[in-house]
Amino acid sequence: MKMLIRLARSADAAALPAIERSAAELFRIDPTLAWLADTEVADAAQHRHAIEHAHVWVAESATVQLAGFVRALTIGKQLHIEELSVSRSFQGQGAGRQLISATIAYARRQRLQGVTLTTFRDVPWNAPFYERMGFVVVEPDASEAYLIDALQKEVEHGFPAERRCAMRLPLSHPL
Repeated sequence: MKMLIRLARSADAAALPAIERSAAELFRIDPTLAWLADTEVADAAQHRHAIEHAHVWVAESATVQLAGFVRALTIGKQLHIEELSVSRSFQGQGAGRQLISATIAYARRQRLQGVTLTTFRDVPWNAPFYERMGFVVVEPDASEAYLIDALQKEVEHGFPAERRCAMRLPLSHPL
């Protein structure tokens, strides 16, 4: 289903916590990760702050309902995706793919070197999804301290370290 992908507006912030909660429900499929469906999500004020200080895009359906969002930060020469959430009622309809494609297009326009993220290695809608979009698993080094820090914070939050990974989509630019 074709969605309108646009930059988030401050007024969108009120809808984003419900989308994040709805998206997390999918983790109930995996008993070892089901607890993620019950964790706190960013509130509207935190989303509003991100809209004002980061890069946030939303997917809007033909009925002008917000289906999902992606939040990213420019870190050095990389665009780092912090969060991708698609409401359960819109999952499997291409909203996530369209949001990631918009993020990649932005990074290309900014002539960044790549797009990075952290995710679960073995959850079908995580690393395997991103691999189909061209991302590859990477072992972050000292030049990518932000990826090492992100993975560490996730482990501190209770994520199983052996199931987490960093991924990158390298971008090349014509001369």
